[in-house]
Amino acid sequence: MADYDLIIIGSGPAGMTAAIYAVRANLSVLMLDRLAPGGKIINTNEIQNYPGVGTLSGAELAIQMFQHTQQLNVPFDYKTVKAVRIEDGLKYVCCEEDDTVYTAHAVLLCTGTSSRMLGVANEELYIGNGISFCAICDGPACKDKDVVVLGGGNSAVEEAIYLAEVAKTVTVAVRSYLKADPVACDRLRSMKNVVIYEGYDVLDFYGNGRLHGVHLKSKETGAELSVDCAQVFEYIGQLPATECFDALGVLNTAGYVEVDDRMATRVPGIYGAGDCVVKNLRQVITACADGAIAAQEASRYVQSLR
Repeated sequence: MADYDLIIIGSGPAGMTAAIYAVRANLSVLMLDRLAPGGKIINTNEIQNYPGVGTLSGAELAIQMFQHTQQLNVPFDYKTVKAVRIEDGLKYVCCEEDDTVYTAHAVLLCTGTSSRMLGVANEELYIGNGISFCAICDGPACKDKDVVVLGGGNSAVEEAIYLAEVAKTVTVAVRSYLKADPVACDRLRSMKNVVIYEGYDVLDFYGNGRLHGVHLKSKETGAELSVDCAQVFEYIGQLPATECFDALGVLNTAGYVEVDDRMATRVPGIYGAGDCVVKNLRQVITACADGAIAAQEASRYVQSLR
């Protein structure tokens, strides 16, 4: 006898959408996450492309989503999942806290991604002491200071725009070129306190107890330069947060969850959704769509067992 019909591991947009759909399909549901509900959107300054809500902060959208799950009485627990195992078709979700184990007929993996690191000299030394991965968290402390943003994707450009309204100067450095939404790129380029270096590698970080700057090198000319700053914000990509699912045999070589168009993995009763699955576009709206599909398929699977 399972504790729940469906256990959702992760409470970002994918997980919370799945919880809403699953409860409405009359499944008993448990949502687990080691962090606050909302996933990475909590640290997003502005979301402007989620239909029907206009412009709002990621934290505001996360709160609205979580409140929706609580209106439907979805149980939520702060737990760090360390493994998922299967015995006779029953899924066992094993947690670090007090060695808690929950059982379910179906499990949805939607743990998202974690920030990629450069792996250059002194990077680990200055993490939390000058290097940050969250402009919303650490940007306010950079008022009237010089900061550097590393990366050229949507997150990097959007957060650089936010920082330019707070900091004295913003230097953006990217290995190739800005690849974000053209409207956002144009806005960033128009800001007078922003300098952009395209085609530059990061050599290392320097300082004296605390970060003082970053060394860059042009890929075209080989010229090196030093950029003094009070803070560096890294937005250079993501890694799937799926290590605890390795034994399930549902990950590809890069660590992403392999699913079909119904969000089902090769293991019956195991589903994936959101940023941690193999996909081309990782956005709030695509995560929500994944969660809705996964919940519907999990409902069908659970019903087939009855």
